[in-house]
Amino acid sequence: MSRARPARHLLDLTSEERRAALVELGLPAFRADQISRQWLIRLSDDPQTWTDLPADVRERVSAVLLPRILEPVKQVSCDDGTTVKTAWRLSDGAVVESVLMRYPDRVTMCVSSQAGCGMACPFCATGQQGLTRNLTTAEIVEQVLAGARALQRGEIPGGNSGGGADRVSNVVFMGMGEPLANYERVVDAIHRLVDPAPAGLGMSARGITVSTVGLVPKMVELAGLGLPVTLALSLHAPDDELRDTLVPINQRWPVNEVLSALWAYAERTHRRVSIEYALIRDVNDQAWRAELLADLIAGQLVHVNLIPLNPTPGSQWTASRKEDERTFVRTLMARGVAVTVRDTRGRQIDGACGQLAITTL
Repeated sequence: MSRARPARHLLDLTSEERRAALVELGLPAFRADQISRQWLIRLSDDPQTWTDLPADVRERVSAVLLPRILEPVKQVSCDDGTTVKTAWRLSDGAVVESVLMRYPDRVTMCVSSQAGCGMACPFCATGQQGLTRNLTTAEIVEQVLAGARALQRGEIPGGNSGGGADRVSNVVFMGMGEPLANYERVVDAIHRLVDPAPAGLGMSARGITVSTVGLVPKMVELAGLGLPVTLALSLHAPDDELRDTLVPINQRWPVNEVLSALWAYAERTHRRVSIEYALIRDVNDQAWRAELLADLIAGQLVHVNLIPLNPTPGSQWTASRKEDERTFVRTLMARGVAVTVRDTRGRQIDGACGQLAITTL
């Protein structure tokens, strides 16, 4: 059964398209900038509070361009309330998840770009769901805005009085879905985040990370845009034989090809790229694989994020032993590779890397 097409939203439109839409409603084009500032900068999602606009303007715009596109259906938290995972029901019934993580020096939103995922990586809960559909630009951006509104309203502990950051400073496209498989809408969403007001939120592009399993043509296309966002490659194995199993798209774009695209991105954007590597016990955590990985990446503008495998229901795999993890780190560091072990924040609420999958609502 086909799904209903998601309703058009203000955030699906560029600044010029918003002005044209207002004219179509019989309103002055300049009202589009006023509305955009209310929604994106003041974070006011109730048009009835927009006292700088006449009431009839609010009513018409609200009815046509501001449909309710995300409905929270479940929320869980940990880390004393500073990590919050929200399940959102979309207008057609599809469900996605986002995670807000508040740290002392920043607030990171992990957002979904698709409902489900078609990449079928066997160790990832989302990948086992299959793909439902791509998200719209507005559905992606609204996940960020929901987090920003929660911070503004004091709903997340650890604000100024507790020494925590008060605004969303970082957005990672590491939630449900393969971002580059929804390329156009993800790029549009990035523009809504980084473009100056009233077109967008005015965030720094350097605070945005786009993750991919290695869709090489789209990696090349993204490099050509000149947006200084960080590109993160989910590699998980340095050899094709294993990566073909862990990341099935590798059968189309093998390790050397995808790494070449990654280095080209770093050269074009002058941005350090990231390699994500989930450490799986007795599968990809051997010292010789660390040596092979170092052979492939030493000397490049790259940082490796090692991710202790997060548990998912029914998985046959688990995280590496701590001694194997330490050996892997030491091996990379000895070859001059920048490496860190990622914080598994959100693991207890199934909100960490690879765990996003709608289980119980």
